[in-house]
Amino acid sequence: MTNITQALLCVGNDMMGDDGAGVLLANLLKEHQSDWQIYVGGSFPEGETAAIRQSAPQTLVIVDATEMGLPPGAIRQIDPAMIGEMMLMSTHSMPLNFLIDDLKEVVDEVVMIGIQPDIVGFCYPMTEAVKEACAQLASLLNDADGSWRQLPQLVDDTTDEPCA
Repeated sequence: MTNITQALLCVGNDMMGDDGAGVLLANLLKEHQSDWQIYVGGSFPEGETAAIRQSAPQTLVIVDATEMGLPPGAIRQIDPAMIGEMMLMSTHSMPLNFLIDDLKEVVDEVVMIGIQPDIVGFCYPMTEAVKEACAQLASLLNDADGSWRQLPQLVDDTTDEPCA
């Protein structure tokens, strides 16, 4: 095992408009020599499981376009317990909550970050709101003070409280 500190699993299909947010984020971070170990899972994130298990990061951040009922480009941390409920419809071959549960065996902390898409459809371009959100998130992730950890959590509509 390599034992890296922080890894990023970027998820999404870059041929499906805003669903490619994770892939764009990976490209932005690679351009700036990020300290993150970056895995591009695309629409088959479970294909990166063996590599992530081998590196055994302390923290794994998974980023994906996520329907949260928010304005396009909104960025939120998502409680992994909510992922199964939220992602009944997915462009991935396996629900992310199964992947997260599997990786928790070797990763100390798994964090899910969602970016609210506007348009998800084959051959649609990515919207400006999602491009801007990816740039903002790349900046937060590259920030040495860990400011990405202060991203707001997705709020439960029934209680207006952060989902914990």
